[in-house]
Amino acid sequence: MSKSVLYTSSPLLASKTPVWRSKFIVAAIAMGFVVLAARAAYVQVIDNDFFQKQGEVRFARTLALPAYRGRILDRNGQILASSVPAPSIWAIPEDIERDDPAVQAKLRQVASLLGMSQKDFDKKLKDEDKTFVWIKRQVDEPIAKAIAALGLKGIYQRKEYKRQYPEGESAAHVVGFTNVEDKGQEGIELEFNKDLAGKAGSRRVIKDRLGRVVEDVGEQVAPIEGKDIQLSIDSKVQFFAYQKLRDAVVANKAKAGSVVVLDAITGELLAMANYPSFDPNNRQNLTGEQLRNRAMTDVFEPGSTMKPITVATALELGRITPQTVIDTSPGRITVAGATIHDDSNFGVLTVEGVIQKSSNVGATKISQRMSAQEMWNAFTAVGFGQKPQVTFPGAVTGRLRPWKTWRPIEQATMSYGYGLSASLLQIAHAYTAFAHDGGIIPVTLLKSDTPAVGVPVFTPKVVGEVRKMLHMAAGPGGTAPLAQTMGYSVGGKTGTAHKQVGKGYASNKYRAWYTGMSPIDKPRIIVAVMIDEPSGGQYFGGLVAAPVFSQVVQQTLRIMNVPPDLAVKPEIMANSVKESF
Repeated sequence: MSKSVLYTSSPLLASKTPVWRSKFIVAAIAMGFVVLAARAAYVQVIDNDFFQKQGEVRFARTLALPAYRGRILDRNGQILASSVPAPSIWAIPEDIERDDPAVQAKLRQVASLLGMSQKDFDKKLKDEDKTFVWIKRQVDEPIAKAIAALGLKGIYQRKEYKRQYPEGESAAHVVGFTNVEDKGQEGIELEFNKDLAGKAGSRRVIKDRLGRVVEDVGEQVAPIEGKDIQLSIDSKVQFFAYQKLRDAVVANKAKAGSVVVLDAITGELLAMANYPSFDPNNRQNLTGEQLRNRAMTDVFEPGSTMKPITVATALELGRITPQTVIDTSPGRITVAGATIHDDSNFGVLTVEGVIQKSSNVGATKISQRMSAQEMWNAFTAVGFGQKPQVTFPGAVTGRLRPWKTWRPIEQATMSYGYGLSASLLQIAHAYTAFAHDGGIIPVTLLKSDTPAVGVPVFTPKVVGEVRKMLHMAAGPGGTAPLAQTMGYSVGGKTGTAHKQVGKGYASNKYRAWYTGMSPIDKPRIIVAVMIDEPSGGQYFGGLVAAPVFSQVVQQTLRIMNVPPDLAVKPEIMANSVKESF
């Protein structure tokens, strides 16, 4: 057996410890506490701003409280655009336990609910940012609720709003659309974005590492809701105009088309439709052809729709009367070495006949009775060469060169609509002078209940004479009998022009249009129709655009409760019915 060790007899333990050593240890421990206390005081009292800021960076968040975007309404209060709740799905990838088979199954369900491929969904979760990634923005509420019911750790939702457009394609170019951040990108959504958007509020909170709010910090700033915008557009007129335009473009195998409907009293735009169009609720794979608001952004030579303005100018100056005789034989005229043709040899015509038959030779001879400056003044007065004063993005100016640069051949061609350019809206606007007792009135896209005040261009006497000519042009012997409509008198002017390609004109490409008003004695509406590149065998404005004008006029006046000014003969068809027992 080993011998017992007597520790008490150990020389080492038996030696006395110096007193200074124990005092040193106690002093060192006390000094450590003093340093820790000083550091704590420095951090928490003296210089706590830096550390407070660092803490806030890691845990404090300012949450935006989105404002409800205002609605866009038609003149009757029908909704053209509104916002609906649409939660957005986001994730903290590092918190998702993807190795767990149960979690993997739920993740597959999330991908399926969001309509995403598993590959794209997994790619989102493998993003470089492990603390935040958007999975999908603005999903339908039922889908969001189904995802929330799965209870997946690391998958969260944020409250947002999504725009809906009940009128779809028919009003797309007027209303426009917003992006995923709810900012206007086109149309009224862009023009009135500030008013519609309102002002977002804010909420300062403390979050834990899982993104959960654990405490509110400071006062909450409530959002300021966006304002509603009420347009002059009538959704019923808009839909019908779009429908008839679309049918005409398809039937005539045309490239595109536009239609504008103006209230002749207030200057309100009742409809502005284009085809091709797009669905603002589903904007995938859009092209520039679909997005372009042709009625405002496309300019072209207005052709024969300029003849009434040329004639009105000459009437106003006293150079002609409606019965002034114009010899258009032999159907052509040479000006400065260039030959101008009519479709036929119309022979001797009155000024009324020049408009009724749409004679280029007659318009040229009338223009030769005026100076270039006089014509330029009249064209400028009705809005050509000037940007339309309408609250809408993208409205173009068109082209009207200074009169001092006009050569004789240019003055001649401008009299019948070649050598200058304008949009369809500008042409419709110019015709308000004929529908408003000679005063050109401003155009508006916002609802207005008061008659517009016109700027005088022509006298009422001249306007009455021109309206009679426009009525003749739409009647038997005129260029557009197809513009007539049941129950309402109409007047207007056709236009058919070769399209300019490069420095010349294409021989087989045309633009056809018709601009007119109804009822003719006291116009209530102005309608302008343009069909681009009809290739179905017909291309004249009287055959391609005038029927659209007729249909739109009849339906619009009925919607507006305008009483017919023409007698309508009832047509009763009796069918013999043989009954057997």
